[in-house]
Amino acid sequence: MLPVDPKRFLEDLHALRRFGASGVGKGVARPGFSDEDIAARDWLAGRMSEAGLTPQFDPAGSLFGLAEGRSLLMGSHSDSQPEGGWLDGALGVVAALEVARASREAGGPPVSVVSFSDEEGRFGVTTGSSVWGGNQTLEGADALHDAQGVSFAEARARFGDRRGGFVDPSRFSGYVEMHIEQGPVLDTSGEKIGVVDAIVGIRDMHLSFTGQQNHAGTTPMHLRRDAFQALASFNAALNERFANVVTPQTVWTIGHVALHPNAASIVPGRARFSMQWRDGDADRLARMETIIRDTAAEIAAAHGMGLEFGSMLGLDPVTMDAGLRSALETAAEAEAPGNWRVMPSGALHDATNVARLMPVSMLFVPSIGGISHDFAEDTDEADLVTGLNTLARAVAALG
Repeated sequence: MLPVDPKRFLEDLHALRRFGASGVGKGVARPGFSDEDIAARDWLAGRMSEAGLTPQFDPAGSLFGLAEGRSLLMGSHSDSQPEGGWLDGALGVVAALEVARASREAGGPPVSVVSFSDEEGRFGVTTGSSVWGGNQTLEGADALHDAQGVSFAEARARFGDRRGGFVDPSRFSGYVEMHIEQGPVLDTSGEKIGVVDAIVGIRDMHLSFTGQQNHAGTTPMHLRRDAFQALASFNAALNERFANVVTPQTVWTIGHVALHPNAASIVPGRARFSMQWRDGDADRLARMETIIRDTAAEIAAAHGMGLEFGSMLGLDPVTMDAGLRSALETAAEAEAPGNWRVMPSGALHDATNVARLMPVSMLFVPSIGGISHDFAEDTDEADLVTGLNTLARAVAALG
């Protein structure tokens, strides 16, 4: 096992938390390409240099800390949700940095570190790793916009002359990502480690119903073309139509709704909303897309609505590499004998994109109460250290 320093690891993790600290518990507000995100990446670049790594920002804003020669790549992301937690992504980056530092100090196998940009989807779906992994072009990403109309091109330009070229993936032998579970399984069971066997696939797009904006007091109900009522009908119908297609592990979410003009005394003339669905089976994801499109068209016709579909972003399910996974399983048993499990990831991670380039694997630690994407997100520090030690054992064995 590599001689990692748990105290140094936790100090770095707490230091990173200060960039965008919310003032509510350990919460963090550090959206991709915000001032807080850029400052955090500059700090990480400094820590990488101190650890003997060469920092390099790529054109999409992802930060690599490169070891010399061929190496194992480890990391995650350091941006957060608008109201996020201190560990989502950050844990994987700081744990990777500590393992890389310890391995270099002990003359162990070379380890490089990465913090991918915009994993949390301000502009798309895991944008930084998606571009690096070839799931989309940089030009395609540049055309994406956030909810305020800022383009990815404008946002990444904020990194200025920090940006260099893309890092050649052939210099890496594989990718390992440590992450909080973001769900209740480990916390409920009391187990300390989850070794991921597969990551679910995801589909994400926006839809719009356009009716007729009108006076809320003088427009009779039977004459209204109310865009929100169309949305409500769509949601109810969708849940019924999915019933014979989905499994207990399938999830779907309408997570962002924008009504126009969004006023109390006006019948909404337009409803634009996000539609996201996730499953471990690519064929099921496709069947769900057909149901979504057909249902939206039927609801639009019934309510006298115009209907628009935005572009669909998505990633297919990914199976973890057997060799890397085996190393993590052996390390988990050594660190937490009989107190770990193999499990799927219901959340999306950068590892999905990296899998297009090289073997990948993932390690989970418990999330208290199963809470994530919230200021209340947390993990017991003893569990964080158990995860770090498991990671260090696996890397030493792989080396």
